[in-house]
Amino acid sequence: MKLLVRVIEARNIPAMDQNGFSDPYVKVKIGKQKFKSKVVKKTLNPMWCEEFSLKVEDLKDVLKVYVLDEDKFRKDDFVGLVEFPVSQVFDAEGQSLGTTWYTLKPKNKKAKIKECGEILLTVCFSHSNSVMDMQSLDSNASGNFDTQSDYSRLRSLCSQPSSVKLDEVAPPKEEKPQKQKFAEKIAHIFNKNSDVSNKISDALSRTSSKATNLPEVPETANKESHGEKSEESSSSGSYEEMMKTMENRDQGSEMPNNLPGGVVLDQLYAIASSEMNSLLFSPDSTIIKSLADVQKTTELQIGPWKFENGGETLKRVITCTKSATKLVKALKATEEQTYLKADGRGFAVLASVSTPDAPYGGCFKTEVLYCITPGPDLPSGEQSSQLVVSWRINFLQSTMMKGMIENGAKQGIRDSFEQFTTLLAERVNPADVKGNASEKEQALASLQGEPQSDWKLAIQYFGNLTCISAIVIGLYVLVHLFLATPSTIQGLEFVGLDLPDSIGELIVSGVFVLQGERFLALISRFMQARRQKGSDHGVKAQGDGWLLTVALLEGNNMAAVDPSGLSDPYVVFSCNGRTRSSSIKFQTSDPQWNEIFEFDAMDEPPSVMDVNVYDFDGPFDEATSLGHGEINFVKTNISELSDVWFPLQGNLAQACQSKLHLRIFLNDTRGSNVVKEYLSKMEKEVGKKIKLRSPQTNSAFQKLFKLPPEEFLINDFTCQLKRKLPLQGRLFLSARIIGFHSDLFGRKTRFFFLWEDIESIQVDPPTLSSMGSPIIVMTLRPGRGLDAKHGAKTHDTEGRLKFHFQSFVSFNVAHRTIMALWKAKSLTPEQKVRIAEQEAGGKELHILEDESFSKSQHVSEDESDTKGLQSEDNGSLFGFGDVGMSVIYSSVLSVPVDSVMELFGGNELEQKAMETAGCINYSQSPWESEKADIYERQIYFRSKQISQYRGEVTSTQQKSRLSDIDGWAIEEVMTFHGIPLSDHFNVHLKYHIEDDARGMGCNVQVFLGIAWLKGTKQKKRFTKNIFSNMQEKLKVMFSIVEKEYASAK
Repeated sequence: MKLLVRVIEARNIPAMDQNGFSDPYVKVKIGKQKFKSKVVKKTLNPMWCEEFSLKVEDLKDVLKVYVLDEDKFRKDDFVGLVEFPVSQVFDAEGQSLGTTWYTLKPKNKKAKIKECGEILLTVCFSHSNSVMDMQSLDSNASGNFDTQSDYSRLRSLCSQPSSVKLDEVAPPKEEKPQKQKFAEKIAHIFNKNSDVSNKISDALSRTSSKATNLPEVPETANKESHGEKSEESSSSGSYEEMMKTMENRDQGSEMPNNLPGGVVLDQLYAIASSEMNSLLFSPDSTIIKSLADVQKTTELQIGPWKFENGGETLKRVITCTKSATKLVKALKATEEQTYLKADGRGFAVLASVSTPDAPYGGCFKTEVLYCITPGPDLPSGEQSSQLVVSWRINFLQSTMMKGMIENGAKQGIRDSFEQFTTLLAERVNPADVKGNASEKEQALASLQGEPQSDWKLAIQYFGNLTCISAIVIGLYVLVHLFLATPSTIQGLEFVGLDLPDSIGELIVSGVFVLQGERFLALISRFMQARRQKGSDHGVKAQGDGWLLTVALLEGNNMAAVDPSGLSDPYVVFSCNGRTRSSSIKFQTSDPQWNEIFEFDAMDEPPSVMDVNVYDFDGPFDEATSLGHGEINFVKTNISELSDVWFPLQGNLAQACQSKLHLRIFLNDTRGSNVVKEYLSKMEKEVGKKIKLRSPQTNSAFQKLFKLPPEEFLINDFTCQLKRKLPLQGRLFLSARIIGFHSDLFGRKTRFFFLWEDIESIQVDPPTLSSMGSPIIVMTLRPGRGLDAKHGAKTHDTEGRLKFHFQSFVSFNVAHRTIMALWKAKSLTPEQKVRIAEQEAGGKELHILEDESFSKSQHVSEDESDTKGLQSEDNGSLFGFGDVGMSVIYSSVLSVPVDSVMELFGGNELEQKAMETAGCINYSQSPWESEKADIYERQIYFRSKQISQYRGEVTSTQQKSRLSDIDGWAIEEVMTFHGIPLSDHFNVHLKYHIEDDARGMGCNVQVFLGIAWLKGTKQKKRFTKNIFSNMQEKLKVMFSIVEKEYASAK
């Protein structure tokens, strides 16, 4: 008797890896029987849909289901456990526990992680896979069962929208029920008392009696009758009724994720989502026929929508003959469309296309996922819907032509959906991006400043003690002049000059003069402020591009700089060399502005916006700063700035906790071709074609540096970051940032800074320390890029950071790209002319690379695609931790450990061994302590053995003592230069040298692995070449050590 365990999926499992995900798999165990599922990479909600059959020998056995996290170089992490006795399954109704969510338990009570998630299992007994065994898969089944309906329930569980996996699962075969005498065999196997035997016999007799009551119908006949039944049900109701049925059955499931092949259409349309669904998939739709006419498709037959599998799924089949091309003849295609979700608002349809007559057509199916979701309301009041179409190739069996099939399908699908988009635009209007700003307009609609007359402002401004006392004194003096009679001339007076006659008169005259001068200054300030009032408020932006809109609502706790304890604040916004100024608010610490500012459209998205608050002191006085700040659009999601209180920096602002209430909106008004236009412009500057990266590549790039969704990758280069020691990594360039990422020996280094932060870029000539490579030195402006301080080589007294990058595979291309992006983003026209003159005069100093090498690199970089970022599905860019290591050298040397370690000691023995092994111009840096008990050094040599091109090799080595035995562990990462495709891979070596327990010398094991940074068709060829040559090199190296040790005795 067998126990069937179907492992379907898990949810909410804890993250066991540093990247915030796990690589879970399941292990099922009964007694000594163990089964293992496949590993699902980088997920917290894995889906397996695998079935295991375990032989039961004793009802006292315990079924254990473990969930583990796979680790390449460590013991797999324990995630959770589910266990229950086999007798519990046997005693259950129908000998089945049904399909149930089980809570995963931690390993023990001392475990740090208590919440281990849940797993969905189906557990039941199987007697030779009879019809009744399949019926027991449903926990609610009773009486007569239908095998196909039970299977459809299980299949629906494996195609929930929570997972991307949408593969078909073949139903198990039906067999005739077993005879009753089988109970005797089981009883004999268990060798238990008669009660147990009777229990098994009764259960099997019930099973046999139920099976005999079922009509014996052949499998094909059953399918036909089932199809007729579903066809009758479908014909009895219209398409609208089917949609209502699907809506009623929907239980709030999520929209499925986009398929991993890529997104070919993502557009907002001015039509409701339900109407878009009818336009595309209703039986009355004409868009399929129109598309067939455009593509010259013939013999088109569109089948009706049918409920299948007991009403669980809604499908239809479309058949046609695809027109012939230059490479492929006319093909018959079958497209099966299935509704995955239809709740009245959101719709998801999976189309699976098979072309068996195509080359290798039986190995794959092309799957296209249509997702229709409600969009925002348009300004006109109309509803909108978002249509997203993604695709993938589902390989039914492995084939060596996988890469060719994917590339061919990619181009064909893109061409097909360009025609589809054109036809769809003729029937429904795409939503205007410019007009789709309802959220922004609603947020800004209420910001209408209350109009104030000049008289009211004057009364508010001059209504203080200083002004009132000045007016009173002035009136008093005028009345005195009217009433007083002229005094006699005395002392030094003469006609027209009346001097004070006493000390009291002198003091009073001085007070009057000072008060009058102050009053006149206030009038002058008021008049100048009135000219500045609202100078930029309400001015509309000009042009198309990135439109930045800033709404200034109010301020709070502005610092007081006037003797009155108040201030006259105004705000200046600066972005990309443009400024916008607010009006001045008189005599207040909590100003109310309610003003809107728009910056003229920009070609590239802005990186930062400076905010400065000043106190108005008059037209000729230097304004006093009340606070300042910087809004970084790269580090902040623009949605978070739609309503924000922005704290000000500065001594006065921080003392008073001053802040501004802002609403900031940034959107592009040019449509979907922005990236292509920008890359075309950069291609002219660089002089080399720049390939458009895939959405998956850009998504991985954004996740790596935590960038907003509008950021896109332009190019990336393998290089070394020079600090105390060179660090191998990758340099990433986008329109706004330059970033560096490295993952070496498990230590990750990651930082980025803005192009605007760079003050100068210089190229230093090659030196011995740079391993013969030119060095690009980037100097940042004082106080800028402090978040990237850990990557800088120097930090001068003025606060400038300097970054050194070297060992580029293609230096000229990297340098031209960096300079073009820097000039475009941060330099004024005058600076661009000055740098161009310097470059024209210094061309003879540039180091030109070998022509053939440049051509090969040009081809290899043009061919780089989405694999430029390794493992795009999970966002991983390098995966150094996933490098598979294989033993390429293992031997017992009659040499002690210390003598073998002289091979890594930087002495004559190492020099001799390396030169004999084919390393020319071999040089190494001294070992330096990286941290406790870990030492690191750099190596450079030219190799005549690794490659026929005699390329250069740079290497980083780390060594540390073994903890449990006398010996050393040495890890090495080798980077190749000057050979074709050298930027596609790194070579990892690990030496394990330990003392032999028998006193025979030492044991030496060397492991080798290749980390592929980019995809290439030459993987097998390169791997074979590297393995064979490294084996020969290692044999020569250690034979030299043995010979030198033997001769020294």
